[in-house]
Amino acid sequence: MKIKTCLISAAALLLPGLLWAHNISENNAQFVEGIEGASVAPFMYLGAKHMVTGYDHLLFLVGVIFFLYKLRDVVLYVTLFTIGHSLTLLAGVLGGIQVNAYLVDAIIGLSIVYKAFENMGGFEKLLGVTPNTKTAVLVFGLFHGLGLATKLQEFSIAENGLVANIVSFNAGVEIGQLLALSAILLLLWQWRQQASFQRNAFLANSVLMTGGFLLTGYQLAGFIVST
Repeated sequence: MKIKTCLISAAALLLPGLLWAHNISENNAQFVEGIEGASVAPFMYLGAKHMVTGYDHLLFLVGVIFFLYKLRDVVLYVTLFTIGHSLTLLAGVLGGIQVNAYLVDAIIGLSIVYKAFENMGGFEKLLGVTPNTKTAVLVFGLFHGLGLATKLQEFSIAENGLVANIVSFNAGVEIGQLLALSAILLLLWQWRQQASFQRNAFLANSVLMTGGFLLTGYQLAGFIVST
């Protein structure tokens, strides 16, 4: 009962922030728009800050590693996510790829739903299929990176030093991901030592799925209002 209460409380705390997972604060936005030339360290800091506070990224990663017990598997799946995330972040900003931010963020919400549903055995039990998880993580990684790119495109970033700054931002994102992932892995490792892990795994993934649905619904509502 204690574990269930903690999970529900965590959901209540995380879900409001989830709805604003990709937002860049006004101060940070003004800072980005005021930079002329390469500014490696500040952009790395902003990238790391975004990942550590990016609830959508973190919830998806929780779903990805939830049942991964071997370090090599964790490294493999996180690497696939990182490749996808990096490609579209860089291509979106440097290549000027324009997509609707609401729809991209809705897909990001669905990525959380997808992984939670897979962890709950939904594909095998209800649909009779076994999805390719590696491919799914890579593809959803592309959308996660594109979601961030759409937000950066809203600001007037100087062309002078743009490549260095965006690459630095992406490096910061990966540093933040490593820090956040280390904390998540530690918490999961401690929980897995308890019998309550298997008893409450379904509930935990239900919380993840709920968060994903809320984020998706919020973004779709925003898309409808904006059109």
